[in-house]
Amino acid sequence: MANLPAKPSEKKDRGRLLLRLWQYLGRNRLLLALALVLSVSSSLLALYGPKLSGRAINAIALGQGKVDFHTVYSCAALMGVCYLLSSVLTYLLNAVMIRLSKIISRQMRHDIFENMTRLPISFYDKYQTGNIISIVIYDVDTVNQSLSSDLLQILQSIVTVAVSFLMMMSIAPKLVLIFVFTVPATAVFTRWLAGRVRPMFRARSARLGELNGFVEEMISGQKTIRAYGREDAVLEKFEIKNKIAVDAYTRAEANGTVTGPAVTCINNISLTLVCVFGALLFLRGDILLGDLSSFVQYSRKFSGPINEVANIIAELQSAFAAAERVFGLIDAEPEQPDAPGAAELTDTEGEVALEHVDFSYVPEKPVIRDFSMTAQPGSLTAIVGPTGAGKTTVINLLMRFYDADRGVILVDGQDIRGVTRDSLRRAYAMVLQDTWLFYGTVFENIAYGKPGATMEDVVKAAKTAKIHSYISRLPEGYDTILSDNGTSISKGQKQLLTIARAMLLDANMLILDEATSNVDTRTEQQIQAAMRELMKDRTCFVIAHRLSTIRSADHILVMRDGQIVEQGTHDSLMAAGGFYYELYQAQFETADGA
Repeated sequence: MANLPAKPSEKKDRGRLLLRLWQYLGRNRLLLALALVLSVSSSLLALYGPKLSGRAINAIALGQGKVDFHTVYSCAALMGVCYLLSSVLTYLLNAVMIRLSKIISRQMRHDIFENMTRLPISFYDKYQTGNIISIVIYDVDTVNQSLSSDLLQILQSIVTVAVSFLMMMSIAPKLVLIFVFTVPATAVFTRWLAGRVRPMFRARSARLGELNGFVEEMISGQKTIRAYGREDAVLEKFEIKNKIAVDAYTRAEANGTVTGPAVTCINNISLTLVCVFGALLFLRGDILLGDLSSFVQYSRKFSGPINEVANIIAELQSAFAAAERVFGLIDAEPEQPDAPGAAELTDTEGEVALEHVDFSYVPEKPVIRDFSMTAQPGSLTAIVGPTGAGKTTVINLLMRFYDADRGVILVDGQDIRGVTRDSLRRAYAMVLQDTWLFYGTVFENIAYGKPGATMEDVVKAAKTAKIHSYISRLPEGYDTILSDNGTSISKGQKQLLTIARAMLLDANMLILDEATSNVDTRTEQQIQAAMRELMKDRTCFVIAHRLSTIRSADHILVMRDGQIVEQGTHDSLMAAGGFYYELYQAQFETADGA
């Protein structure tokens, strides 16, 4: 499957990325303002220490054996107070930033999940579930880790560099000239390396997403893997994907960590030059020893943040790459909005018509061609045909999971493009071959589509679906918890629960897409008889491979290669001796051969 969309890393897009991150921060202005105040205050208190240290040294080095102990002691005491207060404020700052990061993380995940509920079904057909989960969990955490730690460090670094520079200018402007050469060298190097490393971190995020997607697929398919004895083949494929992911991770980290040592080397050279030229100025009497000591300390504080920022460049590149994927998912194109003035579909009678419908998932590869049919209210329409004939695609079009390329689909004479998707889908009850149950009680799973349903309603639907007796034998009955998509019960029982869920809805139309493929023939016949009673005067669509189960259908559509090749009742189609007859006979021959 394809990788999730991400923004390209051009300069203007990087600016937009930073603006988007800033917008998340800006939603919490009070916490952000408090963080700025704490950061500035903590840094200023810490930066006052070298000034006091220089005064103390000057008080000791007065000459002629004189020492101003009062100044030394007062400076030492004041230094202790400043550093203690700075530590307390730094702790409070960390607490504020952690809280801010948690709020942003929660908001990001909310925005992602909110958009995911609006994305078209085609989106989930294209992208791996594990890849999406990787963005929601790993990439959001990566972004917010950067916001809580790297942003804090950058804020403090800006204050430290600015104040240190002013202090150095006030002590010895001549020595500041050294940084005219070393700081630009650092900036040029880090900028060059950032441009080189960022694509590597983007590749790292993508490879980790692919690995997560693969692991999710293999975990969900363990029974099949073991049944076919494919453990070694899966392990071999995992090792390949794991190596690709690890190599991408190592490549990004190895190149990213070059920044720190290189910048440290440049800063050490600048410190060496400060010491050499500072000593010459001291010997000439142009600077006091204490002031020189303060300048050296400020020069380290000036260079230190530059080094720290260089060290987090790699982390920022990782955060940018993760943010691209996060915003790529948040900005993924949602399902097309309803047409202006779209009407609510209410009081549906259940007449459904498709007129000359064409559809393709991929351009120039048609799946449905010139498809026309009409289902009368209260009728049972069966759609049959070989695999790949387009049966499920018809259902996707009826529900507007996809829109037809050409032609129209009508419900009670209304073009479904002119009604809201929500009202259209609520007009159907749908049971799929792939059953879905969630963590919760049996009652909650059956009542899922009908908020406010009573126990009596749920029990009645379960009895109609022939699952009540099984539920009654469960330890807690209808209060029994189903976990992990109902893995503790059989596929047939899961399917009966989803059928009971559909029966509970007040829908005027019903779609069964291979919904009884996991139950035995006798139970399937019982369910269909019950559903015929339930769907009296309502429209029902059934996709079935077992043709013996749809002999009572009012209308049977026989599909091949996206077109209707035959239609009629079971008896008329059998009498015609065409494609339907061949399919029907082939099933019985297969059954006899078995």
